[in-house]
Amino acid sequence: MTMVEREAELALLEALLAGAVMGRGRVALVDGAVATGKSMLLHTFAEQAIELGALAVSATGSPLERDMPLGVLRQLVEDAPLMPQERERALSLLDEGVRAVKAGDVDGRPRLDAQLVSALCGVLLELSERCPLVLVVDDVHHADAASLLCLAYLARRLRLARIVAVFGHSDQARHTDTYFQTELLRQPHCRRVKLTRLSRSGVVAMVARQVGREPAERLADEWYAHSGGNPLLVTALAEDYAELARSAQQQPPAAVVAGEQYGRAVLACLDRGDPRTARVARGLAVLGDPGSLDRLLGIPATDVSRDLHALTATGLTSLGTFRHEAARQAVVAAMDAEERAELHRRAAELSYGAGASPGVVARHLLEAGRVDAPWGVDVLQEAARSALRAGQVDTAVGYLRLASQVCADETRRAKIMTLLVRAEWRINPAAPAGRLAQLAEAMHRGSLRGSDAVVLARALLWHGRVDDARDVLDQVHELGGSADPETLAELLVARLWLRAAYPPFLAGLREAPGEAGLAGIVSVSASRRLESALALAEVLAQGPREEHADAVERILEGSGLEEMSLDTIENSLLTLVYAGRSDRAVPWCDLFAAEATARQAPSRRARLAAIRAEIAVRRGDMPAAERHARSALKIIPVSGWGVAVGGPLGVLILALTAMGRYEAVREALDVPVPDAMFQTRYGLHYLHARGRHSLATGYPALALRDFQRCGDLMREWNLDTPGLIPWRAEAAEACLRMGQVEEAGELARAQLDGGVPDDPRGRGVALRVLAATLAPAARPPLLRQATGCLQAAGDAYELGRALADLVETYEALGEYRRARTVSARVRAVAAECGAPAPDAAPSPAGDAEVAPRPPAAEPVGALSDAERRVASLAAAGYTNREIATRLYITVSTVEQHLTRTYRKLGITRRADLPLVLEFDDQAAI
Repeated sequence: MTMVEREAELALLEALLAGAVMGRGRVALVDGAVATGKSMLLHTFAEQAIELGALAVSATGSPLERDMPLGVLRQLVEDAPLMPQERERALSLLDEGVRAVKAGDVDGRPRLDAQLVSALCGVLLELSERCPLVLVVDDVHHADAASLLCLAYLARRLRLARIVAVFGHSDQARHTDTYFQTELLRQPHCRRVKLTRLSRSGVVAMVARQVGREPAERLADEWYAHSGGNPLLVTALAEDYAELARSAQQQPPAAVVAGEQYGRAVLACLDRGDPRTARVARGLAVLGDPGSLDRLLGIPATDVSRDLHALTATGLTSLGTFRHEAARQAVVAAMDAEERAELHRRAAELSYGAGASPGVVARHLLEAGRVDAPWGVDVLQEAARSALRAGQVDTAVGYLRLASQVCADETRRAKIMTLLVRAEWRINPAAPAGRLAQLAEAMHRGSLRGSDAVVLARALLWHGRVDDARDVLDQVHELGGSADPETLAELLVARLWLRAAYPPFLAGLREAPGEAGLAGIVSVSASRRLESALALAEVLAQGPREEHADAVERILEGSGLEEMSLDTIENSLLTLVYAGRSDRAVPWCDLFAAEATARQAPSRRARLAAIRAEIAVRRGDMPAAERHARSALKIIPVSGWGVAVGGPLGVLILALTAMGRYEAVREALDVPVPDAMFQTRYGLHYLHARGRHSLATGYPALALRDFQRCGDLMREWNLDTPGLIPWRAEAAEACLRMGQVEEAGELARAQLDGGVPDDPRGRGVALRVLAATLAPAARPPLLRQATGCLQAAGDAYELGRALADLVETYEALGEYRRARTVSARVRAVAAECGAPAPDAAPSPAGDAEVAPRPPAAEPVGALSDAERRVASLAAAGYTNREIATRLYITVSTVEQHLTRTYRKLGITRRADLPLVLEFDDQAAI
């Protein structure tokens, strides 16, 4: 096998062997750092010995056999091709030598008779007279002392023998007697062969043999940086790369991969080296930098420096740190659990004493799994807050869990657990459910008070534990005037939140003293939370107002996800949604969702996805609504959503129903929901969606029941605004399906009468349903108003429904040309929102023959912009007065524009106007 950058060394050994064959014995000491290729060089040389006219006899030292007398020499004797009598004599001498060694030593050296040593060495010397020998002893630094004594004796006497003795030796080893190396190197026939790490080009050449030239050269800097030129590490990196390339089966990896093989190679390098060097490596892996290793390990600084140098020479470290994080992790993972914990405990103390950041100290405490120092809990809390601010939620949870376990003060432990609940909530709201009972007990014992108790109450409500939540808040209210401003702020915000999300709960809750004048003394953060909660509550109770939208956008503007609670963001976004400003909510929602992803906050990402789904369904984008709703329910499982599951689940049902995917809807309806959900705003969304499905699948009575129940709750809770749910229009449609036309008309008019000017969506839906209660001749004006409102609201799905009703009305009136014109628009809108396209509008026999031909493009292009706008509306069926109102011009002006249009197009009547899409498909319907 061809070696990389070892050709000169191999040639030197071959030259020594050539001289030995001629009777000039030689000794070679091959040394270098661990895993620099010494064994490979010796193995290759031994394999080539036969080609050079010699026999190879080999042995390998081992730390496990260092106390086995004459173990290495026995390997050589057993590997030598001796005659039976010679082998028997040699083994007898070895046994005698073992007995002598075990009998005792002199001055720390084994007691061996000189004649016995001479006889043992004579066995190999005599063999060399018959055939030149290559004696190869690898890892000689692990050989037993008796074998070293004999090998040193042999080395001195083989100058005139046909023997080349090659010893592989680690230059970081401490276990070889110094006299052995001294004896070898002082001999004039001994040559030292120093192996160094591979160069950059050598690394590339070695990698190229395993993975090919292109990735070897493309990633040359990485191969070299991660391996340091250590052949063992280079080979391991190449194996990891090749394994990943095979599994990818497409594009090759874009970077060097430090995987399982690399970790094993790192550990192999440490196992082959000195145990103390390995211990220093473990300390470095724990501490992260070499600054305090001597104090961490209790080793003199000079020895630590020597071992660090050995690690660098091996290629494992550079500038006092591991070359790759995977190397450090491999070392840590291989450590004994007890040793690792103790090192981390001591590292925590050293880091704290050196003034390290709380995060550094807390990481060591967490790895140690215990806190002995009195400052430990403080450090863990501060580190957790810093981690939460940085978006490292999992790390913060680990710190808080340890702090709650070791904290002896019950009141403080309750506060830590409250912070832990908040942190776990960012990952999955179901995660902290098991801690709520503990916090409730702490509340009863008086250990949990103030704003932390309000947080507990809200968590209990999320999971439907209404009675427990009421009990907690009642206890907070009992504090009366002794409550601190922070607690009063939390109470006031909580009451507004309850008003918008849990109205029945608010009805039975006692007023908290001191809340009325709190707004002026709370913090900026609390003020924002208060303002956003108030805006949402007022939009739900009174309907949309432009000032509400402006107020919440000011709150959102320039704020990051960590600068305010998610409640503030949710309230602000939902205010925009329920105020009919979904288009303004989209960029904010996407911005915060991206930030939640970057900060690794799954719970926040899921809740924002639920809002994004609600936005999509109100804009009529049903595929997007389904996608975001499913994402929300995937990030947080249904069990983690608690009573809020009605939000994303309701949107999913609405979207699937609108797209006609009723089988998928049935799967969504089979998902179990908590009974407490129907006493929340989320339950209203679920009822609405279920009613829509019943209506679409031919069960209008069931649908009416859900819509009426929805309306009853909204009136009872003072949330009766179409911006939340247009339940009257939905109930009216159910009545129409049941033949109750009069009741339907009353419901539709009631929604119109109770609506507000800033709610074009609710008004458009009601106008569409009201038109269906009238005779066909009376419908077009209402339907055209409905389409105008829905187009302004940006709801493609409801716009499509209104357009479809307009097509049906034109057909009933025999205006097939207009029906066909609008039908094209219906199909376009249906495709936009993912809903099934309606059937093409039929026309009477012969209609195609008598239909007027559209004019050529040139005459149409001769119209002015004003003439085109008027002609578009006229072609769509608007009267002159309606056109005048829509375009803010006089009726006389409309007539003048039409007259000029007829003349330019060469037609005489309105029915001959070209199709609306020839003009402007957005302006006229």
